[in-house]
Amino acid sequence: MDDQFPIEVRPQALAERLRSDPTVVVLDVREPWERDVCSLRGSLNIPLGELSARSGEIPEDRPVVVLCHHGMRSMQATMFLRSRGWETVANLAGGIDAWAREVEPTMAVY
Repeated sequence: MDDQFPIEVRPQALAERLRSDPTVVVLDVREPWERDVCSLRGSLNIPLGELSARSGEIPEDRPVVVLCHHGMRSMQATMFLRSRGWETVANLAGGIDAWAREVEPTMAVY
């Protein structure tokens, strides 16, 4: 991720950022049953359908990367949060599926 916060980040870029920056919040907008299959440790879970009501739980002063299964719901969430004033929020391109393929190949997939 560069100085100007991107709209989307690749899994490898997120992995590097998580290693170097403990302030990054990973927001998982998948349903609880999906998280039961696989999830990123320490991620915040707010299903997309609850995002509007629960957006106050997301820090506005920290970088946020949103993920879902393949990147569609998380892009919706990213655009929603940006429209509400979050400036440092990005979508994880390809979602947790891409993360499993590119960063953590032992992770369960569905």
